[in-house]
Amino acid sequence: MAEYDRWDIRKLLILRTLRERGTVTATAEALLLTPSAVSQQLTNLAKQLGVPLLEAQGRRVRLTDAAELVLRHAAAVFEQLERADAELTAYLHGDVGEVRVGAFSTAVPALVVPAVRVLRTTRPGISVQVREAEAAEAYELLAAGAVDLALSLAAQAPTAADPRFTRVPLLADPLDLALPRDHALAGADAVRLADLAAEPWIFGGSGPWSDITRGACEAAGFSPLQGHSAAGWTAILAMVEAGMGVALVPRMAAVRRDGVVMRPLDADRPHRHVVAAVRRGAEEGAAVARVLATLREVAARLDR
Repeated sequence: MAEYDRWDIRKLLILRTLRERGTVTATAEALLLTPSAVSQQLTNLAKQLGVPLLEAQGRRVRLTDAAELVLRHAAAVFEQLERADAELTAYLHGDVGEVRVGAFSTAVPALVVPAVRVLRTTRPGISVQVREAEAAEAYELLAAGAVDLALSLAAQAPTAADPRFTRVPLLADPLDLALPRDHALAGADAVRLADLAAEPWIFGGSGPWSDITRGACEAAGFSPLQGHSAAGWTAILAMVEAGMGVALVPRMAAVRRDGVVMRPLDADRPHRHVVAAVRRGAEEGAAVARVLATLREVAARLDR
């Protein structure tokens, strides 16, 4: 056997996916394999490398120190292969190809759709396939190669230290205050978050939007009283319109109701930060780079 024959890229990808997903069954689902095929491939890889890769831990398995060492070096290989694939695609096709984008719900109409419209005119050879997906799913799809680019809130994105992905900041989306039209502050000259400290607030019970709302209010000096829990903007604004409470709404959401007044906050304006991510090295591909650049152009117009 040649010195490098034992480094099987496909099997290394299975091992990396097992570390990310935690179980053989979840790994098989992500890679469209059977659990027995996953186990067999990892057994073969351990034989090829000459080191144990997995240890039984109850009904689960855990990666050995040797497996972690292998994956630490494999990360650089995967990154370089992404670069090679991107460069080869650019060489063969130039600004031609399909880019699959996973994006959270409000980013689709505000960022992705305008970018698609621009690309139809400026780069008609690039097609964009859109898949609505919240952050956790989008990054699972990105890691598994099911999408090429993921959009999420910065708070939900992997850290910049994650070796699998390159993050690209897109937008600081301001949060506006949603008030019932007959609210005493709806027509005030200026409104601060602290002016609403005694009001019932409407936001999700958990997750990023709960964290964003609580964080913004706490930065303004108070802990918000959660009057109602909802995750969708239609439900939140319907309750605001009915006078059931107040809410923070991202400007990018662009959901409006006649009975709701949207007030920008000047002195203590909170933001949510939107980022894009690609597999490390893939940003050098012509089509992906062009889609990223167009998303940044659209985001810059929104950020004015």
